[in-house]
Amino acid sequence: MTMPTFWNNIIFTPKVCSPLVRVLRLVDHGNKPSIGYIYEAMDRAKEAIASAFSGNEEKYKHIFKIIDKRWECQLHQPLHAAGLYLNPEFYYDDDERIDSDEEIITGLYKVIELFEKDKNKINAITDEISKYKNAEGVFGLDMAIWQRKVKAPGK
Repeated sequence: MTMPTFWNNIIFTPKVCSPLVRVLRLVDHGNKPSIGYIYEAMDRAKEAIASAFSGNEEKYKHIFKIIDKRWECQLHQPLHAAGLYLNPEFYYDDDERIDSDEEIITGLYKVIELFEKDKNKINAITDEISKYKNAEGVFGLDMAIWQRKVKAPGK
């Protein structure tokens, strides 16, 4: 306990674990479906970890390697990207970032292709996505706008 490395590790642990525990709580929480939240939660967790170390990448890069390895092999699925895109709570707050993120857009279209084979229905879906993007029709109604941060996607 008198060694400085012991106390450095004590300080290091909550800086890394706290953001990751928030992600685990989200996934384990039974009140709302987590699919539309996981992708953003992981991004925010990594941002929180980087911020906790004042952006000094040397202090957390090995942790990011562990997180990324786990994320890539188990959690990083097109469904999570589609869930982020279709979650109005996040989409309308940061649509430019989301629309320009190739990984998210690719995930959305992979999910559409996976669940729908009829080209006419796919065309109808992409038309609806356009309405969603531009907050047209029901997506632009006052009720839909104020419920973006209140209701879970799909409710």
